[in-house]
Amino acid sequence: MSFEEGYSSLFGDGNLVRSPDDRSVRLLLDQYSGSGFISSDLYWHGFFSAAIQLPSNYTAGIVVAFYASNGDVFEKTHDELDFEFLGNVKGKPWRMQTNVYGNGSTNRGREERYLLPFDPTKETHRYSILWTDETIIFYIDETPIREVRRRVGGDYPMKPMSLYATIWDASNWATSGGKYKVDYRYSPFVSRFSDLVLLGCRSDPIKLPESEQCDDAMAELISSGIDTITSEKRQAMLRFRQKYMTYSVCYDTMRYPEGLPDCDIVLSEKIKFRDNGHLRITNTRRRYRRRSRIPVTGGYRRQIDM
Repeated sequence: MSFEEGYSSLFGDGNLVRSPDDRSVRLLLDQYSGSGFISSDLYWHGFFSAAIQLPSNYTAGIVVAFYASNGDVFEKTHDELDFEFLGNVKGKPWRMQTNVYGNGSTNRGREERYLLPFDPTKETHRYSILWTDETIIFYIDETPIREVRRRVGGDYPMKPMSLYATIWDASNWATSGGKYKVDYRYSPFVSRFSDLVLLGCRSDPIKLPESEQCDDAMAELISSGIDTITSEKRQAMLRFRQKYMTYSVCYDTMRYPEGLPDCDIVLSEKIKFRDNGHLRITNTRRRYRRRSRIPVTGGYRRQIDM
């Protein structure tokens, strides 16, 4: 859909630049402000997707985020599904992480962190979030990279959410735990969002829709097959995770000695990670901590080549 059909500016109006055909948006970060947009409606389950191109050159301290959340409505019990892209010093790659929060479980984050098998600054790649009553799937292009299933005792998102996209200064944590800050000599930092997709059941934030109200939207989603991980795609997901995942909360037994109910332990993955959830081959010593994403200033066609 066009920007006008589904979204509005969230902050940094002067740094949100819409294309003439209204089919793509550039979000800028400079020394004065970041920027972001939000969907016009909340959705009770759905498929949310965008083709994203990240800033190049020196990007330390920068975070670009594409996520669903209801934190503006449910401040203490909010739900959230994240793609977060973490900038780096010149010559070092962007890193990406996904996260899941349900019912205000920010003290029990579900982080996973990955390297990307391509340069996300050279061209756009599609990042997608599928959220149904039973399953959450994160996609890069046509490859599922993470699946979270609803389980008894888990923290599963259960309230309508809006979709957000932002770029902002996270110098205090984003790169090497805050060692490297945003260097505004390289600004403006530009991220591009195009091929925006909102497919789901529009909903009131408080009163959930009756099931029949969502039937058409969910039927369209199901008919696309995007809610099903075939055996071929499951193998692609396992290959991606074994090759590019650098941290998983599911293997962080120092943080969660009893484990988490919504984790599926894969032995071939587990043996690659230390007790703190980080890859054995890395030198990472810093424990990952939850932090605020509030800024200080206020299609689907290709398979990942692995």
